[in-house]
Order: sequence, then structure tokens, then C-alpha cells
Amino acid sequence: MDYRQLGRTGMRVSPLCLGTMQFGWSLNEAESHFVLSAALDAGINFFDTADIYSKWVEGNPGGVSETIIGTWMKKNNIPRDRLVLATKVRGEMGTGPNHEGLSRIHIRHAVEGSLRRMQTDYIDLYQSHWTDENTPIEESMQAFDELVRQGKVRYVGASNYSAWELMQALWASDKHNWVRYESLQPHYNLINREEFERELRAVCREYGIGVIPYSPLAGGFLTGKYRKNQPLPESKRAEGRKRSMTEKNFALLFELEAIASRRKNSIAQVALAWILADPIITSPIIGATSVAQLNENLGALNVRLTDEEKSTLDKLTNWKMEES
Repeated sequence: MDYRQLGRTGMRVSPLCLGTMQFGWSLNEAESHFVLSAALDAGINFFDTADIYSKWVEGNPGGVSETIIGTWMKKNNIPRDRLVLATKVRGEMGTGPNHEGLSRIHIRHAVEGSLRRMQTDYIDLYQSHWTDENTPIEESMQAFDELVRQGKVRYVGASNYSAWELMQALWASDKHNWVRYESLQPHYNLINREEFERELRAVCREYGIGVIPYSPLAGGFLTGKYRKNQPLPESKRAEGRKRSMTEKNFALLFELEAIASRRKNSIAQVALAWILADPIITSPIIGATSVAQLNENLGALNVRLTDEEKSTLDKLTNWKMEES
């Protein structure tokens, strides 16, 4: 496994990060433990979760994914220093007015809950899940700085920030000599490039911010799961893919399949290979729901696209051409 440095930190992470939103949702606890162990055995040391996972599922109060990770570590006596645990704060985790957001009071309360559920003394990467327009960025960054100084958090990162919001946070940290966001989780894949590439990419490059994209396979669309002129599977996830069903995206899927066929790889492996080939990307977040799916995604680490293949995929998904 070719471990990569996360941004300008000294922390090294696997080139694929295992996302755990599916734990307690599409996977039960035993199945989740099985996938976690398989990932660790394969060399993945980077695991991403959030305190609200997966609160939107009926009967799920939130915190379930973190709890599953904690019980897995304890049950299997996993040495804590073998893992890089990343979780997020921002979403609603109670019924009171201070049970959500990025205020000092919620951040300090939320981190204790995450530590308790994961049965650990510290979090390697604590991330703002999305911005909080009701809290000054200075208050949030100072609260994160306090957690790092207390040893409860090693590094902090951001998710779902625009370029100006990320810059605002960096300026506040620089001005007050507080810890800064060392990583960014953008929504980034072959069919959703503009959101990251328009401005965020330049900010991350200039300031040495590690990039750990979520949804690199576009919720399953870039696996070939959804086909033109075929009915969608009956599920909420499939309903969410309707907006991806465009002529442009199906043309991309056709090319991905052609490349995959020539190489004897899967469509998903080619799509992941494209994002892994970008030197600014640290570790895409994959969401395996089985060991077989995990192993398929791991196979992307052995795929090296030719310049011609990458150029073809770039041109098929070039958002800048649409503006000209």
C-alpha cells in the first residue's frame, strides 16, 4: 500500500479511505465489522464517519456508525495507532437549540459523544460537516484549536465548503495562530467536476490542503449499475440518481466500459483510477457494502490509465467546454 501524506501534516493515510455511512443502514453491525476487518487487512488505515450517520434512516438515532467502529476496535483489540479515524460535527444530535451547528458549545459537546461512541481518547481528523451561517468562523476555529491543544483531536478538516468559506477559515486561523483546516472533503467525481475544480482546487493546491473526495463513484452511477432505457431499481438511492441520467453521462459510461473491457477491469476501477491519477487527490472515500465490493475498489490501485485514456475521459466530462 502506497501511503500518502495528508496535506501538509505529517500523518500518512491509505490512498483509499473507507467511508462508513452504510454502517447501521445497509449493513448491520456484524457485516460492518467484517468489512472493517477486511479493509484493515488489505492495508487501509483511513476510516471516515460522522456523528449523524445514519440518522435519516428510520429507527437510527445517529451515532450508530461511530458506535459500530468503536465496538469493532474493542472486540478485535485493534491497536489505536494502526488507525486514522476521521469523523464530523455539525448536524443535529439532540432536541435542544444547541445540539447542532459549529458553536463552541456544540463542538465541545459533540466531540465528547464521538469519543465515547468510538471508545477512543482522541480523533485523528475532526471535520466540519458543512458550514454554519449562524456561528462566526472565529468561534468555530478557536473551539477546534482548543480541542487540539487538549489532545482530543489531532487535526481538523472541512467538508462541503465553498472556496470563499474555506479561505475565510484559513484567514481566521492565520490571524489568530489557531489550528487550520488541513483537509477538504469535496463532492467530486467524473460527472461532478465543476464544484471542486472551479475554485476549490486552486485553494487546496496553494495552501497544501489534503483532498479526500466523497462519492467518487457518483452514488453507484460510475459502476455501470444504472443503464440507459432501463428502469431504476426500487430504492431511495436509485431515485437520487435520476439527475445523473443524461445523454452526456451515458456517453461517459459507454467510454468507461470500453476502457474497462480492453483492460479487463471493472467500470468502477477505471472511474476510481481517473481520480487517483490526479496528484492533488489524497484519498477518495469509498463506501463498500461487501468485501467483494471492497476488493473491487482496491483493484483500482493497480490501474494506471494511459495519457490517451485519461485525456478522453477529461474531454467527455469537461465542464469548461459547456461554458464556451
